[in-house]
Amino acid sequence: MLVRFILRALIAALGLWLAAWLIPGVRYDTVTTLLIAAVLLGIVNALVRPIVFVLTLPLTIVTLGLFLLVVNAAMIGLVAFFLKGFAVDGLIPGVFAAIITGVVSWLGQMLVKEER
Repeated sequence: MLVRFILRALIAALGLWLAAWLIPGVRYDTVTTLLIAAVLLGIVNALVRPIVFVLTLPLTIVTLGLFLLVVNAAMIGLVAFFLKGFAVDGLIPGVFAAIITGVVSWLGQMLVKEER
């Protein structure tokens, strides 16, 4: 279980690194900051995101799920708010970072299939 968590954090760090490389409004100071941001993003997605998802469910339904991009951007922004050395300069860079991180995580999960 710990190995899976570490692997997921590394995949998230790869997604955040790619987002910082491609998007001008996403920055990090050091690789350590990037790894901490990935772990914090995992914790935020596990604890805060389900509550925000339920609270914004009507808006998500009305927008046919597109509002989830804003929710995911808010989770990345929350990590940036609490972690010095990791920054997202607004909603648009946050949405693009959420898209990139989500795609990288999806591809990573496809490569590392979970055995049940």
